[in-house]
Amino acid sequence: MNNSLVIGVDSSTTACKAIAWDKHGQIVAEGRDSYPLLRPDPAWFEQDAEHWWRSLCAALKEVLSQIDAARVEALCITHQRESFVPINRQGQPIRHAILWLDERTQAQLPYLADKIGAAKIHHISGKPLSMTPSLPKLVWLQQHEPEIVKQAHKFLETHAFLVYRLTGHFRTSLACADPMGLVDMQTHQWSAELLDPLGFRLDQFPELFPPGQIIGQVTPEAAAATGLPAGLPVVAGAGDGQCAGLGANAMGEGRAYLNMGTAVVSGPFSPDYVVDRAFRTMYAPIAGTYFLETVIRSGLLTVSWFVEKMAGDLSELRLPLSPEELLEAAAAKVAPGALGLMLVPYWTSVSTPYWDPAASGITIGWNTFHSREHIYRAILEGIAYEQRLAGEGVMAATGQPFTEYITLGGGSRSKLWCQIMADVTGVPIVRSTTTEATCLGAGILAAVAAGWYADAYEAAAAMTDTAERFTPNPESQQFYERLYQEVYKPLFPTLQTLLHRLSELTRHDT
Repeated sequence: MNNSLVIGVDSSTTACKAIAWDKHGQIVAEGRDSYPLLRPDPAWFEQDAEHWWRSLCAALKEVLSQIDAARVEALCITHQRESFVPINRQGQPIRHAILWLDERTQAQLPYLADKIGAAKIHHISGKPLSMTPSLPKLVWLQQHEPEIVKQAHKFLETHAFLVYRLTGHFRTSLACADPMGLVDMQTHQWSAELLDPLGFRLDQFPELFPPGQIIGQVTPEAAAATGLPAGLPVVAGAGDGQCAGLGANAMGEGRAYLNMGTAVVSGPFSPDYVVDRAFRTMYAPIAGTYFLETVIRSGLLTVSWFVEKMAGDLSELRLPLSPEELLEAAAAKVAPGALGLMLVPYWTSVSTPYWDPAASGITIGWNTFHSREHIYRAILEGIAYEQRLAGEGVMAATGQPFTEYITLGGGSRSKLWCQIMADVTGVPIVRSTTTEATCLGAGILAAVAAGWYADAYEAAAAMTDTAERFTPNPESQQFYERLYQEVYKPLFPTLQTLLHRLSELTRHDT
């Protein structure tokens, strides 16, 4: 074990990253390859699943160019959740993958509520009815592309597709399939109660295994494509949100993970299966346990949108700082409250706590003295307000207060944003020692499967650590408290009916 490594793979919304980890959770080598989002319609988010495979091969080859492949003892994949692709009997995609971000399914939600029942869907799947899971997207395919449904040999989420390409088996992890909203969380099987009424067969979905179990070995063909050793064990992984919680070791009482990524995903660990509209119940990467998860669909996505659409010129300055770093430096000089500018970050609708597919972003308080730095700070503050709203819902439902957020993901690199999060939520923010905690979570599962540790608890204790701590500033916290209680909290409920009408009048039906 002294010289051994495991590889954690994160096939995310924008790129595939592969990292070789040692037994202490230190990065030894890494590789990355990106792929594009496809937008054939304003409400659609798709990808070519072959890009997932090509990027996995490229990222693994980059890693293995830096180390001796013989040192690698196991591989595990984490991934963008809810995204799926239909394939034929030869394992080839028969249309583009539909992603978790996709918003084409507003009309399918009332159909599902009438056909099966929103409460029943929530009880079985652990997830309130919304556009994020795969379930309404499968209904959309049934209604708009029925020939695809008839031709589909399997519907594979990202993990299942890559596991098939690596091992030749149609297998996946419960903690990868679960976010699709098609699994009975209490029987741990694909739900016939959900799929049968919609005309889908159980055999159109891969075989399910507990996270952390070895589910196949790398085939000679996959070894030639990736550089991995043939026969290398492939371990059942978990979705990126759940792996983030494991990689941050957010499994102690009072702890919650806070993944500041494309979406901002957060939640505490739970040994029991409970459901509430304040959160989505997800399988944790440790078999028999759960994460109670909140989702802000537009986290760094909102930041990226702003940089791309309104600050593109900063990329042309050829400075040693990124546009985000330049904007953060300017925003740090703006006082809390962004000089009266406030933003509600519903750029891609809202999941927790309102579960409203017609919701849209709100910005109020505009004035002539506002500039880009004020908008940028308002985005960071708006996401922090929303995190407080979501976190308060979980704490109220469970009766358990949060004593700290363990933060990770690209947004956690921002000292300004971490401090704003602490000041707005009133909960200390503690950085994970690695921003790659999601990938580390997959590495931890691989390490246990390789026999390095007795279980994931022991592995997480050995392979994770925390670093800088951001405590709430009393003066800023008091100021944000009034803004949150008196303006932010009532803002969306006050405008919700008007936003619905705006959506009805301007929606481009798909």
